[in-house]
Amino acid sequence: MNIHLIAVGTRMPAWVTQGYEEYSKRMPRECSLKLVEIAPGHRGKNASIEKAIEDEGKRMLAAIPKGANVIALDEKGKSWSTMQLSKQLDGWLQQGGDTALLVGGPDGLSASCRASARTSWSLSALTLPHPLVRVLLAEQLYRALSVLNGHPYHRE
Repeated sequence: MNIHLIAVGTRMPAWVTQGYEEYSKRMPRECSLKLVEIAPGHRGKNASIEKAIEDEGKRMLAAIPKGANVIALDEKGKSWSTMQLSKQLDGWLQQGGDTALLVGGPDGLSASCRASARTSWSLSALTLPHPLVRVLLAEQLYRALSVLNGHPYHRE
């Protein structure tokens, strides 16, 4: 299974790239984490935010692998503990297909992305900077997998 992290944003700071890569390289081949960066929609003085979000959404939907289980990262989604995430990950692994995690831009996900998702996941009630979400997701997925594999990385 591949987990496709489809995220709006390019040209991340070095610390984001390093943090994401540190955890993504720890993932085993049978559950690899692949980043797909989507260029942000045009935002400017006279630009329509709604049009930018819609444009990002179209490109995100086009990047989802055929048949993938789609999860929208959304502040209104369900919050999962580490143990709940490990159960979710186990379910994704049992399904055998790929999973796509959708992370919107600074103004969130398009309605079409939210509608295409099987479920919505909220990382926190806090507002998180989008670059940090990549690092946080990679670490939490690695942590959840270590729980499933009985690795001592996670302690309760």
